[in-house]
Amino acid sequence: MSSVNPVVTRFAPSPTGSLHIGGARTALFNYLYAKHTGGKFVLRIEDTDRERSTEANVQVILDGLTWLGLTWDGEPTFQYARGERHRAAVDQLLAEGKAYPCWLAGDELAAAKDAARAAGHALRSPWRDREVTAENLARPHVIRFRGPLNGDTRIQDLVQGPVTLRNRELDDLILLRSDGVPTYNLAVIVDDHEMGVTHVIRGDDHLNNAARQTLLYQALGWPVPAFAHISMIHGPDGGKLSKRHGAQAVGEFADMGYLPEALRNYLARLGWSHGDDELFSDQQAADWFDIADVNKGAARLDWDKLNHVNAHYIRLADDDRLARLVTEVCLRRNEPLDEASLQRLYGAIGLMKDRGKTLVELADQCAFLFLQRPVTIEEKARSLLTAETLERLARLRTALDQEASWSPESLDIRLKSFAEAEAVGMGKIGPPMRAVLTGGQPSPDLGRTLAALGRSEVLGRMDDVLSPLS
Repeated sequence: MSSVNPVVTRFAPSPTGSLHIGGARTALFNYLYAKHTGGKFVLRIEDTDRERSTEANVQVILDGLTWLGLTWDGEPTFQYARGERHRAAVDQLLAEGKAYPCWLAGDELAAAKDAARAAGHALRSPWRDREVTAENLARPHVIRFRGPLNGDTRIQDLVQGPVTLRNRELDDLILLRSDGVPTYNLAVIVDDHEMGVTHVIRGDDHLNNAARQTLLYQALGWPVPAFAHISMIHGPDGGKLSKRHGAQAVGEFADMGYLPEALRNYLARLGWSHGDDELFSDQQAADWFDIADVNKGAARLDWDKLNHVNAHYIRLADDDRLARLVTEVCLRRNEPLDEASLQRLYGAIGLMKDRGKTLVELADQCAFLFLQRPVTIEEKARSLLTAETLERLARLRTALDQEASWSPESLDIRLKSFAEAEAVGMGKIGPPMRAVLTGGQPSPDLGRTLAALGRSEVLGRMDDVLSPLS
């Protein structure tokens, strides 16, 4: 889809910590709307907090977006480096009488706030109407916006609907601090304007800022972008998402074993929907997504639904990629992996991929593949290995050695045939066989367990237990 004036959306995080899951969803909505309209999705790093905006924190943001698969157009813009452009906009407002220097501070500032509250309006500095001298300007001061005293500021929010704020309730906000550093509300509109942003999609905690920013756009004679303020993500209990609900940062979700494509799919459904569709491709999400369809109300994080979505994408994942990701989980846990174990994993992952809702669960389910011979058998499992059982397993070893096709299906047939020949149920064969092969570790059904381990490893593990009988 194209238009005369292409849509430009932006994600503008402050690099003062990890990429929060709420911020990730905001970035995703911006990304999807840009894709849906054939527009651009740009990235701005709002790094004006110089103490916390370290290179490491910036990299965390970039790494989080990259892992999530949200590719921005062009190079990131860094807000701090644009200080001169911000100050130039303030100079324009000063020259046009739309801003003024202010020395209100301390007790005088507190008294002015009290007086404003008593009069039923927001703060208005007495310096708004005072004559300024050169002597005044030599002293430290801030620059304030000369906002309208009366009337209303209306915003046609694409998510929240029409929002009206009375101008008397909006204070003369500070544009430049006394040290010359631009404030958030000023810097953001200058950057959005000069980056060509047409749609500002962000959290609804910024809704009140939209009115102040609209007044600044109008004062500077710039077109006002469309605003869309999306609700916050709450925990399963409806409360504000916090540590008690589990993971909050994108990196934590990655460490817990969620796939980026699953998280994209799940986050898209948090506050937006396309009919009853729960699972959809990235292309479908871009084709269907419209910011106007986002719900007003807060969305709740649902771990069961996320796990369902993640399990779906694990089953769809390329086998080699999935084996590599499981290997990374094991390495993070400092589990010893030798070349033979890795070969078994890569060969068996296609049989195992429906065994875990997360990569961590899948790694747990694959643990039996990594056991070193002779396998250590847990005491409970070892109790299954009676003399009668071991003799039966010795006969099973002979039968398995004769199996030509080492597939789960053919192995299942071989096992059932053996059980019939022995005149016993599979309950007499499966549990002791698992004890020998996995030591008591979780594993799939016996046919798949045998196929996953491979002929040589199965017979070798059986020999380790049965050799004392020979």
